[in-house]
Amino acid sequence: MSAWLHACLCMCVCVSMRSLTAPANAQIVHSGAACNVKDDNISERIYTIKEGDTLVLQCIVKGHPRPQVRWTKTAGSASDKFQETSIYNETLRIEGIQRVQGGRYYCKADNGVGVAAIKSIRVDVQYLDTPVLTVHQTISDVRGSYYQEKTVFLRCTVNSNPPARFIWKRGNMLIEQSKDNGVDIYEPLYTQGETKVLKLKNLRPKDFADYTCQVSVRNVCNIEDMSVTFRLTNATSPPMIRLSVNDTVVVDPGQDVLLTCEVMAGFPLPTVTWSRYPSPLPLSAQVRGPTLILRAVTPADAGFYNCTAVNNVGNPARKNANLVVRTMGNLTFQITPDSNKDSETIQMGRDLKLSCHVDATPQDKVNYTWYKNGAPVFNSDSLILLRSDPDMAPGTSSLEIVDMKFRDLATYSCVANFPGSRVPELRVDVNISQNSVSPPVLSVPPGGQVVSVREGGNVDLVCLVVDGKPRPPILWSRTEKDLLMPSGTTTMETPDGRLRLKSVSRDMMGVYRCQTAPYNGLNIKRREAQVQLNVQYPPILDPVFQDTRCRNYQMVTLRCTVMRTNPPRLTDIRWFRNGDFIRMPMPDLKETPELKFKLEPTNNGSYECRVSNSAGTSTCTFNVSAQPYNAEFYFDTPNPVRILKGNNYSYNLQWTQKDPEATDRIIGYWINVQKNKQNLLSKQIDLKGKEPEKGVLISYTISDLRIPLSYEVRLAPITTYSTGDYVSRIIQYSEPYTYPRPSDHVCGFEDDRICGFSQSRSDVFDWTRQNHLTQNPKRSANTGPETDRSGTKEGYYMYIEASRPRVEGDKARLLSPLFNLTSVRGPKGSSRIPYCVSFYYHMKGKHIGTLNVLLRVRGIAAVDTVVWSISGHQGPDWKKAFCDISPSGPFQIVFEGIRGPSFEGDIAIDDVSITIGKCKQENTVASAGKTVLIGGSHPLPLASWLTFGLSCFMLLLYR
Repeated sequence: MSAWLHACLCMCVCVSMRSLTAPANAQIVHSGAACNVKDDNISERIYTIKEGDTLVLQCIVKGHPRPQVRWTKTAGSASDKFQETSIYNETLRIEGIQRVQGGRYYCKADNGVGVAAIKSIRVDVQYLDTPVLTVHQTISDVRGSYYQEKTVFLRCTVNSNPPARFIWKRGNMLIEQSKDNGVDIYEPLYTQGETKVLKLKNLRPKDFADYTCQVSVRNVCNIEDMSVTFRLTNATSPPMIRLSVNDTVVVDPGQDVLLTCEVMAGFPLPTVTWSRYPSPLPLSAQVRGPTLILRAVTPADAGFYNCTAVNNVGNPARKNANLVVRTMGNLTFQITPDSNKDSETIQMGRDLKLSCHVDATPQDKVNYTWYKNGAPVFNSDSLILLRSDPDMAPGTSSLEIVDMKFRDLATYSCVANFPGSRVPELRVDVNISQNSVSPPVLSVPPGGQVVSVREGGNVDLVCLVVDGKPRPPILWSRTEKDLLMPSGTTTMETPDGRLRLKSVSRDMMGVYRCQTAPYNGLNIKRREAQVQLNVQYPPILDPVFQDTRCRNYQMVTLRCTVMRTNPPRLTDIRWFRNGDFIRMPMPDLKETPELKFKLEPTNNGSYECRVSNSAGTSTCTFNVSAQPYNAEFYFDTPNPVRILKGNNYSYNLQWTQKDPEATDRIIGYWINVQKNKQNLLSKQIDLKGKEPEKGVLISYTISDLRIPLSYEVRLAPITTYSTGDYVSRIIQYSEPYTYPRPSDHVCGFEDDRICGFSQSRSDVFDWTRQNHLTQNPKRSANTGPETDRSGTKEGYYMYIEASRPRVEGDKARLLSPLFNLTSVRGPKGSSRIPYCVSFYYHMKGKHIGTLNVLLRVRGIAAVDTVVWSISGHQGPDWKKAFCDISPSGPFQIVFEGIRGPSFEGDIAIDDVSITIGKCKQENTVASAGKTVLIGGSHPLPLASWLTFGLSCFMLLLYR
């Protein structure tokens, strides 16, 4: 069976397939500022890019319905953690890419059919930092000698990707270890190619010189070499510093703070920097040389401030100071009856302890003084002062009264002051008498145990201290362990026992605990009570909104399910159509609300079920209609284009109908084509009695479109009773990006991806893509084409620019995609398959050089062979050229432009095709239509070949 018969049979079988729903397919293409794109030894694509350039990765997807694309990334060599950030877009663009953004990027395409498609590409970010050169000295005694040996190590460190190469120089002279016994160059064992050490052994006079460490990544990604120079003298020494303040500095809020880091020694003169740990320096901080100035400090400015002096000799000198900004809270007290006797009241002959505490920073800088009836208290047998009570919170002062007598009944005062601070002292008075101290009694007012409130309202929860002296504050919390108070804290304090809640929500519902605070009162077992908060809210319904489609004159059932409600008793259920009340018997309030009716053209519309309880009303909304669902454009052929004569093209619009059986029979479609909001086409597509089927492709050819303009196409299904909503897509002339094998590919360079062609990296300069509209108005006259081969201003072509800085003999090479050989056999007696390379060229100018076409066959080594060549001026018109090739393996076509003796030497090419079979030699003028030669003689439209390839793919899929 011949190849063509096999292809025709494949096409016939494939076209008979009915369902065109296909799983997702993904392919990553790349643009932006790549330095190199290559395959490694495990067939993974590696995209190399310079740090700071723009990364652009595009996920080209296929599948129907249209797949959703998601980008994710795993850690690369420079990343220290997994990055979970997802981008839902076909194009991933990173401006100014950084080294930590290198790694493996995944494109995942999923449309719910079959298994999701995943493709990956590894991004390698290249960089070279400025090297850091540090000097280290050692001096050691040499026994039996009268001198000391002084050794100097110059350590050069750099961060780079790929690993850098190091070069050492003394002055302008290269240092080579083999030629100087006084030096030793080595790499420390604990580094990984980022550090080189130059060791100067037993310093000599000539060793006092300028040393340069030069690092290079061999110009990868055009990264230039970096270098650093250090002058070594006999005065070179490490830095020494002294701080103007003590290790800890305590200041009041609002004060100014000056910290000075004085340099005591070091040559070259050290550079002083300031930093703070763990936070950065405050925004208001001022650094003036070695002095750090902090104006009007606040508690947020507290922390460890570090002074560092560096001159790249030895280790940096560091000093730090801990800045403490005073803070203080309220002064609180506690009265502790005799805890040994488990007492809750004060009694004569028992012990009693008074405690005083203020939350302050620093806590150890607070001084407490006790007074009894205004007189200072000193330690005695009956009164014991504790500067820091071990039984209380840190920083608490206590006064213990032993074996209390009537003489001990008095007013005791605790005064807290802050030495060296402008903060005023704090004072609290505690009256100790038989009638002034009694345990509290906590209660909830009648009816206050359960409080109900509507969602969004305000409410007070009340716990009252009925008795008790002194009267303590009340602390509120949630009884459920993990629940926080509305303030976001675990507890809230109320002086009067009233907890005020505003804008109550249903998540506030639950049990609240109120209890007496252990401070400002008796330090005894806490009194507590509970209050239940009941939040009432309208019913929660399902569905909130539902789109219901149905055929006319069929029964429709709408159900509105009550998920939750508080209070649970419903008060009313009503149904509405388009806002009008539907009169019907009162439904059972205990059952799921339901509405049944026959759908007719007159009762399409919006239906509402309004369900009420005493807290409010909620609504289920149903959009009920016989309107058909939207059409879904076929995504696997985003640009099915057929080239026509002249500058026209046609578009084979393809779509499927979503759930065609859900509504009335679809009899046709309205199609509307617009350009710049102007209607170019508006008509009805008649299906001629054939109903759409789920997953079956529908096609319509739109003609008379202009290359390379784009258009908006709008499509809406039509039934006997109604018209569906319009869906739109933009269609644009776009050439295929790449082909796995030669076919009907005519490349007019209209797309900026130039059909998968690429610039050679081994030439001197590049080919340029241009049209009449993008030409430089100051370009050289009398050379180069005015328009592309078709004669339109919008059409593109590729050309070489012969103006300066180009010189005679400079070469520019444009490479085609790599084509795999087809399975079709060659002519009888030949194992090689013939191919026809066809293109148009333009060579106008008195300084025209040479245009060569080369065949590059890939094997163990690539071999280039010139298969066509022409030189010199060829006239003002585009001319067509053919050449036959018979490659022995996978191949590329190379267009080589060589610059002539001067600037009037621009050469251009357009409409390149590579087809199976020998060339049909014919007289074709430059304005002829873009046809494609297949098998040497039969032109075949591009769209037909796309359909043919798709059909064969579907055959394999459904086998």
